[in-house]
Amino acid sequence: MTFASRWGRFGTALGVAGLLLAAGCAKGTTPGAAGGGGGGGGDIDEKAPVTITIGDRPTPDKPNDLKAFNQKVKDFMAKYPNITVKSTETNWQAQTFQAQVAGGTLPTVMSISFTEPANMIPNKQLPDITDELKLVDMTKDLNPNVLKIVQDDKGRIYGVPVDVFSVGLAYNRNLFKQAGLDPDKPPTTWDEVRADAKQIAEKTGKAGYAQLTTNNTGGWMLTTMTYSMGGSVESADGKKSTFNDAPTKKALQLLKDMRWTDNSMGSKFLYNQEEIRQDFAAGKIGMVMQAPDAYDMSVKNFGMKPADFGEGALPQDGGPHGTLTGGTLKMISPKATKNEIVAALKWIRFDQFDKYTGEAAAVADAKTAIADKGFVGRPGISPLSQQTYDQYQKWIQPYVNVPVKQFQGYIDSTTSLKLLPEPPNKGQEVYSLLDPLVQQVLTKKDADVDKLVSDAASKVDARLAR
Repeated sequence: MTFASRWGRFGTALGVAGLLLAAGCAKGTTPGAAGGGGGGGGDIDEKAPVTITIGDRPTPDKPNDLKAFNQKVKDFMAKYPNITVKSTETNWQAQTFQAQVAGGTLPTVMSISFTEPANMIPNKQLPDITDELKLVDMTKDLNPNVLKIVQDDKGRIYGVPVDVFSVGLAYNRNLFKQAGLDPDKPPTTWDEVRADAKQIAEKTGKAGYAQLTTNNTGGWMLTTMTYSMGGSVESADGKKSTFNDAPTKKALQLLKDMRWTDNSMGSKFLYNQEEIRQDFAAGKIGMVMQAPDAYDMSVKNFGMKPADFGEGALPQDGGPHGTLTGGTLKMISPKATKNEIVAALKWIRFDQFDKYTGEAAAVADAKTAIADKGFVGRPGISPLSQQTYDQYQKWIQPYVNVPVKQFQGYIDSTTSLKLLPEPPNKGQEVYSLLDPLVQQVLTKKDADVDKLVSDAASKVDARLAR
């Protein structure tokens, strides 16, 4: 699930510290390493003619995006004349993706959700690209913590993370001031959230806290709360539900108490992503779980004053358990030959990373963002290694146009909280089955939390067994 839309883009910017993975191998003609590489055998010849197909081509109803995409492809082929690039509109959709994998109809390279590798790697549906990543000199630029999403238990790599998000707590600094709260000290525990929400509601008449509830977002954010309370939603192998226990029940009871006992959640309880951001930007909501990219839509689309936006850590209960993370990675077809894998990685680097690894590209990208009334330097989680990120930040520093200090609570959390992945099996389907739990505790005063959770666990178990 994303914060900017139901499936689509994810926020990036601020890296998570970690040790760099080693990079090596000289460029040129290289023998394929044992145990590495993709579906095709033989040596790698970087000068040999090769054709790849890339997915995610913009549709004709987005002419500006399509024009920019086609120009990038043209520029890439000019830089690498031995690589021919074809393109397709194929993109990741939760309901159809596995059928495409089974049918062998995927392009050479395309974007997919972080929810996929956990199943695809053991099923050998992704090629081992560890050696090819070193060959094209990309490994050193990648965040080793984020790379874990696409690694097996031996540390081999099967994809390239390109966009990452993690959930924090967005809050309205102006409502905090009106309620007599310190806007530089957002709550860091759920008990503090409850107290602050009640104070905001009593002092301002606005909803102190609001919760996403529809279009799979209710289950998504209930999963996030469960993580923050020390629980989980699925077993590691994705075969059984694990949420019929204290953390999820405590999360639902907290929402029920805030709604019915404290009356601190306003009068609207059926929210999708865009609706909740619109009301948040309008000053109708004090706090809501969101990633930092909520800033972009709240300010640019809905007119929120930059000075009013704050982003803190995801509140925790009983210790620093962690926060839900997700994002987008580039997968390469398991049918790709070694030469095609190398060509695909060169495209990924050109398309996604050149703006981070070269000063001229970084500055040009920042200037373009400002010209488009976009934002430069908005914090988030980065797919980049700390070294690469730090260098990139120096290049763009003169162009930063976001009040970074107002994200300090979130920034601190990127090193203090674990990044916990979304459910590994049928994640979106699980979210849809959890939506009603959140809706019912907020709309039915007599909702039985234990029964709701137990019934949902049975439904999820049946779905996971299919």
